[in-house]
Amino acid sequence: MNDLRVVFMGTPDFCIPILEGLIDKCDVVGVVSQPDRKVGRKQILKPTPVKEVSLNNNIKVYQPSNIKTDYKYILDLNPDIIITCAYGQIIPKEVLDYPKYGCINVHASLLPKHRGGAPIHRAIINGDSKTGITIMYMDVGMDDGDIISQKETVIEDSDNLETLHDRLSYLGKDLLLDTLPSIIDGTNKRIKQNEDEVSYSYNIKREEEHIDFSKSSRDIFNLIRGLSPIPGAYVILDGKEIKVYNSIIGNNKYSDKKVGEIVSITKEGISVCTNDGEIIFTDIKPFGKKRMLVSSYINGINKEEIIGKVYE
Repeated sequence: MNDLRVVFMGTPDFCIPILEGLIDKCDVVGVVSQPDRKVGRKQILKPTPVKEVSLNNNIKVYQPSNIKTDYKYILDLNPDIIITCAYGQIIPKEVLDYPKYGCINVHASLLPKHRGGAPIHRAIINGDSKTGITIMYMDVGMDDGDIISQKETVIEDSDNLETLHDRLSYLGKDLLLDTLPSIIDGTNKRIKQNEDEVSYSYNIKREEEHIDFSKSSRDIFNLIRGLSPIPGAYVILDGKEIKVYNSIIGNNKYSDKKVGEIVSITKEGISVCTNDGEIIFTDIKPFGKKRMLVSSYINGINKEEIIGKVYE
């Protein structure tokens, strides 16, 4: 595959192993990524992760603000195949139809489940027992093209967004490189998605990051790990935001406590009453401070002043 002319389209960290695998095995003639964004408190303009890898490998990068109208550069590269992964814009039909081997996508779910921009977050938050990678032909809709290949991975209780993200990223690289030869020689599968099984995983909204203690302990546990470490679930106490990055489902049930009430604080964590029991926060970021384990947090507080308060 060394002479296969590839245009890669992607933006975040998730794409890096996939892009590096293609650089190693193919002729990546160009990369398309989202425009650079300002980040942090100082609003410093920072290149996308995919752009950084591309420039380090002397590959030209194109960053159109609107790919629907600004795509001639891609066609001029005369790619044999276009490979996309978490690019972030809808790609026009003129681009999809151009390469002789088509335009394929690496998607972080077992399609048709979890179409959309936050499939890893949602798989954990929803309490799915498994997820995986889908290699698919792209179509004009959102992740609705024909499936070429898939590979599963189990979602463990010990997984959070970071661990599952990283595992799927390398799984995506391996599956793509294993699948490409069959695409080139025309022996690959092409399976229509079952529209009756479709679900969507849209990007996480700010209000969804807030912990709702009227839900079950399991639902709260899944939300926390599905948002950890970025953007992080949060609660409000005394008008100040506290981020929560890790938790344990407790065994106690409290008939005499309010949901959201802080029941106890120990080195093991902050125990909070939920709809069906308790959740124990073990890793938090108090307002104005760095992220820390609760075992460190308790050294600087008066526990008796906090126990009995209710998280908003």
